[in-house]
Amino acid sequence: MKAIWNEKVIAQSDETIVIENNQYFPPNSVNMEFLVKSKTETTCPWKGQASYYNIIVGNEINTNAAWVYKNPKPMAKNINNHIAFWKGVKIIK
Repeated sequence: MKAIWNEKVIAQSDETIVIENNQYFPPNSVNMEFLVKSKTETTCPWKGQASYYNIIVGNEINTNAAWVYKNPKPMAKNINNHIAFWKGVKIIK
């Protein structure tokens, strides 16, 4: 699987985890040079607290387009530190 935004591969892995139709990429498969931590956080009742990243490619910013659970609840422990994408990020095989 690949996560692509603005023609750049943001993440690539054959070992993603699918939860609620989102592909969660292992941390070592994400090109962190394109991600900048944002101040946004949300809480999922069963996964826990998510922290967000802005994706920056060139002069373009995709605000809060990636998220991660750094300390998920027990039912979601398999996505610990995995990163998922939305807001126009294309996920392709």
